[in-house]
Amino acid sequence: MARMPSAERRRQLVEAAIRAMTRDGVTRTTTRSICAEAGVSLSVFHYCFDSKQALLEAAIETITESYVTRVMAAVEPRATLRETVRGALRTYWDDVTARPGEHMLTYDLTQYALREPGFEELARAQYERYVASAASLVEQVTAVVGVEPRVPVEVIARCLAASIDGLTLQFLVLGDERAAEELLDVTADQLVRLIEG
Repeated sequence: MARMPSAERRRQLVEAAIRAMTRDGVTRTTTRSICAEAGVSLSVFHYCFDSKQALLEAAIETITESYVTRVMAAVEPRATLRETVRGALRTYWDDVTARPGEHMLTYDLTQYALREPGFEELARAQYERYVASAASLVEQVTAVVGVEPRVPVEVIARCLAASIDGLTLQFLVLGDERAAEELLDVTADQLVRLIEG
C-alpha cells in the first residue's frame, strides 16, 4: 500500500464511508466494511479517526460542505432579490436530484445518531451545521443584492434550514418533482418576505 498523507487517507475513508452508507445504510455499515470499500486496513482507520462517531461527523460535514459550496458559488445577482434567492435554491435542488442517495443518507445519519446512545450530539451538530450554512447563504445573497435583512439572519437561517429539510424529505419520499418545484417557489417567496420585512 502506498504511503499517503493522513489528510488524504481521511478523505479516502470518508468518501468510502459515504459510498458504503449510501448503498447499505448506516446501521449495516461497519468500520471493517468502510475499510474494505476504501481498500485499506483497519489499522489505517484507527490511525485516521478516533471513533466511528468521528468518521460519521466527517461524512456529514463532507456531504453538507459539498452542496453548500456549489450553492454559494452559484449565487449571483439577478434582476430581483427573489430571482437571486430562487437561483440559489435551484442550485441546491439540482444537487438533491443528482444525488438523492447522499441526501437520504443525511436523514439516515440523523436517525442513527438519535437512536444510538452517545451519538446524540452528532445529530445536534449536524443540524447546527445546516443552520450555520443557511446563515452564510443568507448573508451572501443579501450582500450580493445589497439588501439589509429586516429579520435577524439567525431566524431566516433556521426557517430556511427547516424548509429545505422538509422539502427534501418530502421529495425523497414522494418523488413528486412538480410539487417540489412549486414548494421551491413558495420557499423563495417566504425568504424574500423575511428578508425584506
